[in-house]
Amino acid sequence: MTHDHQTPALILFSLFVAITLAITTWVSRNRRGSAEEFYAGGRLFSPMENGFAIAGDYMSAASFLGISGLIALFGYDGMLYSVGFLVAWLVVLFLVAELVRNCGRFTLADVVAARMRERPVRIALGTSSVTVSVLYLVAQMVGAGTLVALLLGGKGEAVQAWTVIGVGALMVIYVSLGGMRATTWIQIVKSVLLLGGTVALTVLVLLRFHGDFDRLLVTAAERSGHGAAFLAPGLKYGVDWTARFDFISLGLALVLGTAGLPHILSRFYTVPTARAARRSVVWAIGLIGGFYLMTIVLGFGAAAIVGPEAVRGSNAAGNTAVPLLALDLGGGADSTGGTVLFAIVAAIAFATILAVVAGITLASSASVAHDLYASLRPRHAKPRSEVAVARVAAVGIGVVAIALGLLARDLNVAFLVGLAFAVAASANLPVLLYSLFWRDFTTRGAVWAVYGGLIPAVVLVALSPVVSGSPESLFPGVDFQYFPLQNPGLVSIPLGFVAGWLGTLISSETPDEAKHAEVEVRSLTGAGAA
Repeated sequence: MTHDHQTPALILFSLFVAITLAITTWVSRNRRGSAEEFYAGGRLFSPMENGFAIAGDYMSAASFLGISGLIALFGYDGMLYSVGFLVAWLVVLFLVAELVRNCGRFTLADVVAARMRERPVRIALGTSSVTVSVLYLVAQMVGAGTLVALLLGGKGEAVQAWTVIGVGALMVIYVSLGGMRATTWIQIVKSVLLLGGTVALTVLVLLRFHGDFDRLLVTAAERSGHGAAFLAPGLKYGVDWTARFDFISLGLALVLGTAGLPHILSRFYTVPTARAARRSVVWAIGLIGGFYLMTIVLGFGAAAIVGPEAVRGSNAAGNTAVPLLALDLGGGADSTGGTVLFAIVAAIAFATILAVVAGITLASSASVAHDLYASLRPRHAKPRSEVAVARVAAVGIGVVAIALGLLARDLNVAFLVGLAFAVAASANLPVLLYSLFWRDFTTRGAVWAVYGGLIPAVVLVALSPVVSGSPESLFPGVDFQYFPLQNPGLVSIPLGFVAGWLGTLISSETPDEAKHAEVEVRSLTGAGAA
């Protein structure tokens, strides 16, 4: 990338960072410092504001960069992510949103601990929430590194490494200074920018083909080198039975994982009532649905206009398809229009990453402080403020995410998010659904459900082609690949549900009927909700 491209993009980057830091500083001066303020923004956001913030939280680098890249490289099969990410919200809307808002205060563990022994449940769910959050953060770090390396014209490891470190430092500042209120406003600003940029690119792609979507698809298929197979299922997930099972596994993880993501569930506590939580989800579905439809146009547009070879040449995983598409739509590498459009898209993508990492870091630091610290602190130790612990935790989580982001920099960001969804669906969703809907569920069942999904998911990923055994692995030089699927959801999600059922079945604990009745009334009516 030439100096002409670098300058405007860096100016826009710097402008967004300056605005978000100003928001964070302003919020940090106008807050009360309570746990409710830090974790839930005082529960003062309207359904529309929270809907935009949820959309901002959810439409991540995986969506903007990763999905479009996968569609550009694999055509029809790449659309699985768009469909899975959107359908998942029906599970959230009908099964989770209102009930979680009524039963909890700040974290997922609040919902389950309402009718169980607190300490073991909070430790288990705190552990799984941090694990899911770190996996999700790694995807955003990889997206940031890829994007800025492209922008600065360097594919060297040093550029990506310093970018990952810079993003990690910014996310710690956002969370530790501004808490949920600053994070929410950053997400709202980012959501508006991302939707605006995506609409503009979609219109430009369709104008290039005179509004003829069929012509766009035919051209994409011709340039792909795969012909009609590019527009049919099977290019990525139909090669053999292993690939087909991977397809099913990924679909399960995407559809069921959203309802177990800590940073999404924590958003329901920022509104005053359960009705507002439900209306927030309706707003989010409208915004997210429109966005994912447009990523399909952008993906096929990148294949038709830029070409899969150019996309793969810039980044093997396809993460730079949208910035390259913007460059071409604006008039090419040497044009003013191309330079400006590329700079705007790159800045929007960077804004996307910063907003999402802030939300995830806040949710995971809340789990550390509100669940793990509160449960593991020695009885005789002097209690410290939960908010102070959460700020320290944000630093620690930032360091871990930076380290893993540097390790995984060559993987597709949408694929990395798929792994986080699989762990969330395996560990968090079973215990959430059982605790809300199963009268006889016990503490042992809750703990077994979490670890019975979390441990197999993490172990299977470690033993999968993602980590070793192929040139695209994290460690290509070694081979301890014993599990053939890249996504563990097909095995680990059922294991989480079975472990919860089995743990309850063999538990000697008598279910507390009174507590269950209290939680049921509270979840359905909101009586006694925070």
